Amino acid sequence: MPALGIRLTGLSRAELTELVAGWGEKPYRVRQLWSWIYVRLASEWDAMSDLSKDFRRRLAESCAPMRPLPVTHQVAADGTEKWLLQLQDGQTIETVFIPEEGRGTLCVSSQAGCSLNCSFCHTGAQGFSRNLTAAEIVEQVLFCRQDLAQRDRRLTNIVLMGMGEPLYNYDAVAKAVHILMDDAGVAIGTRKITLSTAGVVPRLHAVGRELGVNLAISLHAVRDDLRDQLVPLNRKYNLAALRQALLDYPLKGSRRITWEYVLLSGVNDTPDDAREMARYLRGIPSKVNLIPFNPWPGCPYEPAPAERMLRFQEILHQAGYVTVIRDSRGADIAAACGQLKGMLPGARSRVHAPADV
Repeated sequence: MPALGIRLTGLSRAELTELVAGWGEKPYRVRQLWSWIYVRLASEWDAMSDLSKDFRRRLAESCAPMRPLPVTHQVAADGTEKWLLQLQDGQTIETVFIPEEGRGTLCVSSQAGCSLNCSFCHTGAQGFSRNLTAAEIVEQVLFCRQDLAQRDRRLTNIVLMGMGEPLYNYDAVAKAVHILMDDAGVAIGTRKITLSTAGVVPRLHAVGRELGVNLAISLHAVRDDLRDQLVPLNRKYNLAALRQALLDYPLKGSRRITWEYVLLSGVNDTPDDAREMARYLRGIPSKVNLIPFNPWPGCPYEPAPAERMLRFQEILHQAGYVTVIRDSRGADIAAACGQLKGMLPGARSRVHAPADV
């Protein structure tokens, strides 16, 4: 991706300190700059009024813009908001804000498109273009927090559940998460950040060990033959490998793994599926989110009927698992689970894994 200058929002505090020192500035300038970017949410250099004019001029000459370009902004009937954001190379991604009583959750993308090709997911049907940089992940949060604050809407939680598989972009995601957790900046704690993955097994342990955020697993089936069809990543890391990785996962305190399960009519919504899921989760501290399927043009699946969803929930409850049927938020603006998409020039559709994964 062509660079248009230094991406300050992609620098750790140590990297920013090194950069500022290399420019001959005093160490306190780092604190000022960090505060302007992450606390006061300044997006223009001239707004940083306690920095010298020379320093601001250098920033303007050396650094890239700190915000994506908003292309569209939509608000659903239930208050959910969605932005189509353009990146510096023309790629676009979608970011969603979900307001709830007492909190506001931002659903952040980690890739332009998605390489997993899950058969029920509209995002995957768009194909995959590229990984996002740490700066592009952070800037989604800065842009949306700033925009929401102008309308007295508060962002409290982050979920890495937007476009893409976060663990196929682990280094950038991890760096972005550390920047967002910094106590002197955005200061969102580990309990308020959730990373969702389809199960890139070799990366799972690092999430618990290095990030300590909440972990959600997109499961959707508990038989390998069916999960191979719904989530093709299963052909690389099957259910047995995923289960063992979660049995070994370094959970913090009283936390639990969250399992995401989209219910598809006549596919994975039977009582036998629910009982098999209960057996699969045995021994893993778990909570389950049952997700209504959100149809999209050309998709062969249909949502499970309400009575089957309730029966599925009942079986898991009886087995001792906290199980919630999640509300479908923002469906009228295609902002619900599995509906996100962007304009992805050069996208390709294939299962893609880095060489070390």
